[in-house]
Amino acid sequence: MSSIWPYLAAIVPTIVVATMFYFLIKSMLEGDRRERLAQNRFEAELDRAGRSDANSPSDSVPPPKAPGTTPGTPSTSGDDTP
Repeated sequence: MSSIWPYLAAIVPTIVVATMFYFLIKSMLEGDRRERLAQNRFEAELDRAGRSDANSPSDSVPPPKAPGTTPGTPSTSGDDTP
């Protein structure tokens, strides 16, 4: 029985460190998975918000023209003041 203790003293720290390594890697992978899910939800929410903004009626009405410009003709000076 006394001949077993040196072997146990050699293998137990290895088992403890391997167990700690397993739980560390497992928690890192689960955290990464949760972060990816949260990022996908956030991007999906932004896409939905972008689509709802694009479908809003305010986008279908063009902005008003500056006074003194003719509709359909581009401004050559760069500013819209007469």
